[in-house]
Amino acid sequence: MTPVKDLTYTQAITELESILRTMQSDECDIDRLAALTRRATELIAECRSRLVATDEELKANLADLEK
Repeated sequence: MTPVKDLTYTQAITELESILRTMQSDECDIDRLAALTRRATELIAECRSRLVATDEELKANLADLEK
């Protein structure tokens, strides 16, 4: 499994969608549920971090344009 930090944002979102589909299916093994939840939590945290960093960068760039 690829470390979360090595995934692109799009890859992380795609993996999250896949995890969600697995968790919603009747085929989700209860023994895998904890591992899937852990991975999803890591992916969400990484995506959130990247979104916040991008937002801050965009705000800084826009502020520079207003000078």
